Amino acid sequence: MFDSDFATTFGPLAIYMADREIEEIWINSPERIFIARAGQNELTNLVLTTDEVRNIVERALMWSGRRLDLSHPFVDARLPDGSRLHVAIPEVTPQHWAVNIRKHLLRNLSLKDLAAKGAMSSEIAILLTNCVRAGLNILVSGGTQAGKTTMLNALVSAVPIKERVITIEEVFELKPNLPDVISLQTRSANLQGEGEIPLRRLIKESLRMRPSRIIVGEVREAEALDLLIALNSGLPGMGTIHANSARDAIVKLQTLPLLAGENISQKFIAPTVASAIDIVLQVALDASGQRRILEVCSLTGRIENNHIEVENLWRWNEGSYTRGLGSLPHQQKFSLAGIPVETWFIS
Repeated sequence: MFDSDFATTFGPLAIYMADREIEEIWINSPERIFIARAGQNELTNLVLTTDEVRNIVERALMWSGRRLDLSHPFVDARLPDGSRLHVAIPEVTPQHWAVNIRKHLLRNLSLKDLAAKGAMSSEIAILLTNCVRAGLNILVSGGTQAGKTTMLNALVSAVPIKERVITIEEVFELKPNLPDVISLQTRSANLQGEGEIPLRRLIKESLRMRPSRIIVGEVREAEALDLLIALNSGLPGMGTIHANSARDAIVKLQTLPLLAGENISQKFIAPTVASAIDIVLQVALDASGQRRILEVCSLTGRIENNHIEVENLWRWNEGSYTRGLGSLPHQQKFSLAGIPVETWFIS
């Protein structure tokens, strides 16, 4: 089951935290507590008091060192077991504390393991493994709970073991199975409004740490510009982004860098994205609770009127994968990585 410290921290929630079939726990109010199991939402019969909810959060935050108060009504923190805690409090919420605890049950799975679970075909798993080995830049796209972090962790774990990997996240979630990994996370400002360390700063600092690859857990804002500049300097990397499709992900990646300042233009961003990103994966959670890759797309590098050409390599269609007409970019990278030519294209 679970040890005494675990039970002390989570109290009545400990039984759900210890259940390896439960992916996420969230509290809408002390009387409305939900869990997600195999991608399906369930309302529990657990009823807490307002003080019990607050005490669970405060005990959990003691380990992370992050603040939650009226001046900082949101918190995003990592728990000792690797789960991710997010809390919002009034007056951002109308009355009750809104609590989400996201567990990472599939974090240690490889691409081959995910293929065995139906997240992709074995052919796609081989293709992606070769893309990672060849040093292609990969963007994982999808909605909330689609499995982006799990997919990214599996991709990073396919990096050759001699390479040095730097992961950059808002909260530590990635845990690649590699010997040479440095993990960086953001920091909030202190009570005086000082000391904040955003993702943009971490990306810049990571370039001074002799990385073979940089991994950005999620691109949301202006840090997209710093990631693109890093990837365009010959440094391989990966990241995730929220988008409805692979093509929408590329459009969004063209838009986010504009937040960095008025001097950033589409004339600069479009060719930068086209040359920096090689492969886009679109992942999704379907109605049955199955997470899988819906699209594997490649960027050709061609641009017309700031529109970046995206080709389809594989697509999930009515219960099976169909091969698209696209081709792999940067085939010379496959040769340099010692990957046999017969595995460049998976028929």
